[in-house]
This record gives sequence, structure tokens and C-alpha cells, in this order.
Amino acid sequence: MAGLPLLLLLLVLAGILPAANGSGYLSGYRQKSRLQKDRHFRNIRPNIILILTDDQDIELGSMHAMNKTRQIMEKGGTHFSNAFSTTPMCCPSRSSILTGKYVHNHHTYTNNENCSSPSWQAHHEPHTFAVHLNHSGYRTAFFGKYLNEYNGSYVPPGWKEWVALVKNSRFYNYTLCRNGVREKHSGVYSKDYLTDIITNDSTNYFRMSKRMYPHRPVMMVLSHVAPHGPEDSAPQYSTAFLNASQHITPSYNHAPNLDKHWILRYTGAMKPIHMQFTNMLQRRRMQTLLSVDDSVEKLYNMLVETGELDNTYLIYTSDHGYHIGQFGLVKGKSMPYEFDIRVPFFVRGPNVDQGAINPHIVLNVDLAPTMLDMAGVDIPAEMDGKSILKLLDTDRPVNRFQVNRKGKTWRDSFLVERGKPLHKRGEEMAQEENFLPKYQRVMDLCQKAEYQTSCQQPGQKWQCVEDQTGKLRLYKCKGMAGLYAPRMQALMARGASHVQLSPTTDSDICNCDVVGFKTSFLKRKRLLTKKNPAALSYSDVKSSKTASRKRWARSVSFELDGDLYAVDLEEGYRPPGSRNSSWATHRRRGEGNEEDNDEFSGMGVTSKPSTSSKPTPPAALKVTYRCSILMNDTVKCDGGLYKSLQAWKDHKLHIEHEIETLQTKIKNLRDVKGHLKKVRPEECQCNTPSYLPNNKEIFRLYAGRKHSHRMPSKQKSQWLQKEQKRRKKLRKFLKRLQNNDTCSMPGLTCFTHDNHHWQTAPFWTMGPFCACTSANNNTYWCLRTINDTHNFLFCEFATGFLEYFDLNIDPYQLINAVSTLDRTALNAMHQQLMELRGCKGHKQCNPEKGGKERNYFSEYRPVHRRKRPKVKKPSSKSLGQIWEGWVG
Repeated sequence: MAGLPLLLLLLVLAGILPAANGSGYLSGYRQKSRLQKDRHFRNIRPNIILILTDDQDIELGSMHAMNKTRQIMEKGGTHFSNAFSTTPMCCPSRSSILTGKYVHNHHTYTNNENCSSPSWQAHHEPHTFAVHLNHSGYRTAFFGKYLNEYNGSYVPPGWKEWVALVKNSRFYNYTLCRNGVREKHSGVYSKDYLTDIITNDSTNYFRMSKRMYPHRPVMMVLSHVAPHGPEDSAPQYSTAFLNASQHITPSYNHAPNLDKHWILRYTGAMKPIHMQFTNMLQRRRMQTLLSVDDSVEKLYNMLVETGELDNTYLIYTSDHGYHIGQFGLVKGKSMPYEFDIRVPFFVRGPNVDQGAINPHIVLNVDLAPTMLDMAGVDIPAEMDGKSILKLLDTDRPVNRFQVNRKGKTWRDSFLVERGKPLHKRGEEMAQEENFLPKYQRVMDLCQKAEYQTSCQQPGQKWQCVEDQTGKLRLYKCKGMAGLYAPRMQALMARGASHVQLSPTTDSDICNCDVVGFKTSFLKRKRLLTKKNPAALSYSDVKSSKTASRKRWARSVSFELDGDLYAVDLEEGYRPPGSRNSSWATHRRRGEGNEEDNDEFSGMGVTSKPSTSSKPTPPAALKVTYRCSILMNDTVKCDGGLYKSLQAWKDHKLHIEHEIETLQTKIKNLRDVKGHLKKVRPEECQCNTPSYLPNNKEIFRLYAGRKHSHRMPSKQKSQWLQKEQKRRKKLRKFLKRLQNNDTCSMPGLTCFTHDNHHWQTAPFWTMGPFCACTSANNNTYWCLRTINDTHNFLFCEFATGFLEYFDLNIDPYQLINAVSTLDRTALNAMHQQLMELRGCKGHKQCNPEKGGKERNYFSEYRPVHRRKRPKVKKPSSKSLGQIWEGWVG
């Protein structure tokens, strides 16, 4: 009986053990299959979708219009709070996004030069991130705006699907290049609105790719044109944001800015019509973003429906920021300040924290290496950016004993650059000065003896004059002393000779007896050009380099596009069809005398020449109806210009209009001159032997041969290119004049706006206006640094001007604090900036920091106080030369 329980126990154990073994096998099988399944999913590379907007800011509140995008990308992903564009211009920034390189390495400096040029297509387009991803097996697709000068004649390498906008941003009436075939669109919303076209084409392509190639990853770029101009919104959103005011920041209409670079000193505060325009512009920009917001939602829903959401990286950003009224600039970009270089930047995808804010610096040059890293593709060493993928990992401690992990090694400084390098500009920039206020610099200069004489010293360019209020002012010596003396001599010679102009009866007959006019002219010219000790003038004692100007000053010269032009002082001119021109000239000719109307508002003499035999010198040369140049070469205007700022601005605008009118006259004079060259009659050879050749023709022949032998072919081609650019600018200028477009300021880029500019609601109804907000030659290089102790922007302009802003105490960059820095700090920042300006590759272009800050940053910290003491700013003389070539 005792053995029975033991037998039963053995039987039970025998039945349980196989079951246990089977259960263990099944458990092991399930575990193995799960690991294989996980490994299978890990081997499937993720999809990558880049959503790129055009001119979208982050500082002026544009993301407040995009609640759906913020829900999907910000709460469902990571927001990089310190995202920047290294060049705040469309084509340079987009070229950096495609190549992962700084502008100085891909050479697309502006929206025109090298933008989708043959050089770009040959050297940089074959090395974009699309080429690398396409070679690795990705199905690549591009939808929307590519580059500003893309002409749609080809499909760039690396793209399987290509639906790109030809030329610059438009919402209606545009042309697409669809896989090499041009496709024109009109202005019907349901089938032509570009934002919806991009959304629909991209989602359809993704669905088709996953249906036909389920195991191949997809990389798409959705390059929206919003909120770029012309800011046409969808009809259903044309009434949204009636009271949009997010753009009104502390720097809004903060003008004038006398401590900043020349553009901000040149442009003043906005007028009421400009401020109304900024409100309308902000409203229209945010309306266009509502369609982009819908696009992000549709894309998200498509990923959910296809089951690809968890295996897809979504990146949302912009090519650069924007300003609307900041510092008095009505609209635009291209400035080195926060509102233009900061961009929205969100990432969502596998292993990306949701709802996180990452403070590390990310740049537009990081997009290319990041997408290659996401795809598992090797990043080329020549890319200047770095992959941000490691920044997306969560900083979680391994265990409770490892709380303080070492911080990630990452950059804390980067380069902001805009414009062409100096060695390629072909012209020297006018230098600007820092530190001292203008009145103090004038006082210092007026202590020198060379400025205390009335433009009488050889080579003197400036003189000091005390105005009615007792302030010292610098006036430029415009050669008027030399202008007066020959003119007076000419009047003397004219009065002494008593020349009678007797017209000939037949102009075609060579009459060698009638030589009175020719003789008097030769005598007068000889009298004016010959060095006569008894009649020595300022123009006679100038150096030999200016010998070509030692003649009777019948004209005043000025420079346009690098060329020197002469404007007649004796002839008045009214351009044809100019109704609002202020030129009023009447010329009466009598026998032997001439009379100039003193109402001439260009260049003229204020007092009429006397009819007596002894001419009286003019008291002043009347330049405008309110200003004249006196005999001592000083400029004298009526008292109202010195007291009223508005009168000063109005008269300055009047002068600019008259300059444009003179430029029109120059064009007409050139046409007449060219005509006269073609129809020149043969000279009368009365006393000259016929066998002697024409001296002018010999000189022209010799000069032409000498020039052809002296100029190499490379220099000749460069000269031809410059000449073509000059002629193109002149044609544009003349076209503006023909259209009565007077919206221009010297050196600035201006735009006009009227009631017909916007073709969709809401409409502008307040009439036309002009605004000048930027310049094509605004070249600068900036060092932007953000770390635990510093947050600053340091800029060097091509003019030599310096700017420094400590954003810890001045977040809106209202005050240029460069005068608070000592020479050591300036040298250290300049040295680091020079290294970044010439960097190549990610190792050189990314100054990194670890868990602790580097010690040299302590050199950059100025002594800041809550209330700055009123101390005299150090002058450039007291600082000495900071570095070679610096002027300040």
C-alpha cells in the first residue's frame, strides 16, 4: 500500500514533465519569433518627410496660426528652440539645405548669382542629399518651390518624382516642371492653388509607392511657397485674423537706429500707411499658413492610414525668418538679427521624445547630414553641418547612481553670412566708423589744420564750417573752387573778346574766312587750360592725375554704377512726358550774349550775368531752389532746412528726384553723341597740309592696339560681364523712368505697392506707396553664440562697421553695445569669426563644447550693469588698430 502513492506520484510527474517541456519550447519559440520580428522591423529603414515653408518667421508669432501643426509636431515631437538659418535669403539658404554646406562653400551668394546656374548644376547639384538617398534605395520625391532661378528645363539628379515650381513663389498662374514636362496653371482655386497641389501630389505619391514597393522607404520634400508673397490665401480663409498684431514686437518701428549699420541709419521710421500695410501683410501671411496647417494634418492622417506613422521621420522648418516693421523696415529678410535668422524647427519620428523642447543649436546646414543619418547613409566629410539625430536621444540616467551624466558635445557658435566675398566684389566698400558719435568725430576732425581752410589746399576733400546754431559741420570740397575760377575766367574772356556770332548762310560750305567763333573758342580753351601764374586756380594746382579735368567746367560729374557722368551746367532740361518734374529752364539766345533763367532748380548761377563790358563774378552757384554754393565753397541753404526735419527730408527727396532726371538727360545726351559720331562731316583743311593724318584717329588706333595687347582674355571677359551688368541696370533704370516709377533711393532696394498688387481678398485699398528696406551689397559676417553663460551676436560688415548685442540683457537687439567691449574681446571674436568664414567640413565648421564651458568665452563677457554709467565712449584712436584692415 505504501508503494501505491509513490507509483501515482511517479505517473503524475511523468505526465507533467512533457507538458512542462512543451510549454518551455513554445515559450522559447514565441520569444524567438518576437526577436526576429523586432529585428525585421529594425532592418526596414524609416521614411523621411521634410516640410519646408518659405519666409516663415518664429519670432513674429506665425506658428500661432497653425494649431494642427503644433498639435502634431510640437506635442507629438521635439521642438528645437534654437534653430537658425545661416543665410537669411531664399536661394542661398535652400542651397545650404540641399548640400549641407555654408554659402562660402557652395557659392550661391544671392538670389541671382549662381542660383541654379550652370556652375551650381555642375559642381553642387550632383552632391545633394537626394542623390545619396536615391543611391541607397530610397524613393525620392520633391514637390513645390526649388530655387528662385530654376527654369524648369531639366530634372535635378537624385529625384525619382519631380514636381517643382518654375522660378519664384506664386500661388496662382504659375508653371510646374512635372518630371521634365512643363505644366501651366491658371487662377482657379479648386485645381490650381499650389499649396493644395503639393499636398495632394505628395500624399498620392506616398500611397502609390507603398502599394507598389512596400519594402522601400520614401523620402519626400514638401516645399510650400507660403507665407511668401504674393500671400494669396485660400478663399475660405480670406476673412481670418482680422486683428493680427503678433508682429508688433519691441523692435517694431524702432527707428532711427543711428548706432547700427548704414541701412538702418539711412532708413527712418515708418509712415502711417506703412504701418497699415504691415498689419495687412501679417494678416495675409497667417492666412496662407492655414492651408499649410491643413496640409500637415492631411499628411499625418495619411501616415496613420497606411500604418507608416511610427516608422516615419517628420521634419518641419523654414528656409529663414522674416521682418515686418522691425527697426522701421516695412518688410523683408536678409538682416542678421533674430527675426530673420531664427526659424521654426520640429522633429517627430521613431525614438523622438514627444512634447520635448531641445535648446541645442540646429542649423539649416544640419538637415542634409541629419536625413542621411536617419537613413543609415554615410555622411560626406565635406558637409559643414552635423546630424542632430543624437540630440533626439533621451538623457535618462542608466541607474540611480549615475544621475549627472556628461553633457553632449555640440556646437555653441555658428556663422551667419550674407553677400559676396570682398575679393569678388570688384569694388571697395565705403568704410563706416564705430564708437564715437558723429558730432564728436566732427569736432576731432575740425581741430586739424587741413580742415580749417576753405577747400584751398591741394587734394583737400573736406572743410569745417560753423553753421547758424554754432555747430561744426563737415562739407565736401566738390571742386567748386576750381569750378568758379575757370567760369569767371571764361566770363572775363567772353567780355573782353566781344565775339559776335555770325551764322553762316550754308552749313555745308567750308568757309575758311569765318573763323571768329572757332578762334575765340580756341583762345578761351587755351586761356583756361594753360598754366598761367597770374590766374592760378585750385583746379590748376591739383596733381597730374586730375589733368583731364583742368578745363572750363561746363559740367558737374557724378558717379552711377561705377561710371563717371557729366551733367551740363549751362543747359536746362525737361525730360519728355515728365509732368511732375521740377526742372524749369528757359534759354534765350541773343546776338553775342546768353541769359540763364535763375529759376533753374538744377545747376545754375543765382545772379544773372551783367550786360556791361566788365563782367561781375556771381555771388553764389544756385544748386537747388533752397541751397546754393558760395564763393568760399561752402553750402548755404535757407534756415528752414536746418530747423525742420520734415523740410530736410522733403528737400532731400527732391534732390534725389532731380538726380534721376539728370540721369535721364545723360541717356539722351549719349544718344545724341552717338548720332553725332555717325554723321560727323569732314573737317575743313584750310591751313593744314592734306598729307597729315587726323591726330584723333591716330590716337584711337594706337590706343585700341595698345588696349588689345594689354588686356588678357580673362580680364576682357570679366570686363564684358561687368559692362553687361551695367547696361542691364541702366536699362532697368530707364524702364522705371518710362513707367514714372520714382521709387528708389541710392544704394537701396525699394518696392512699390498699390491697390492692384494683391489679386485675392483681403484687398489693399489705401493707395500706392514706396518703401526701401534692403540693399544688394549689404555684406556681413556674424558670430552667433549661445551657451550657459553667453548669448550674443557679433557682426562685421564689409564696410568695417561692427555690431554686438548681448541678448541676455537686450533680447530684441535695440542697442549696439560694441563700445562696451575691450580690444581683447574684439580680437578673440574676430579670430573665431575668421576661422568660421573659411571653414570647410563639419570638423572645422562646428566649434564644440562639452559639459563645461570653454574658458575663452570669459573673454567675451563685457562688464554689464543694470544702469549703464554715462561715460565717454572710447574712440577708435584710443583703442588703436584692432586687427589688420579694421577701421573704426
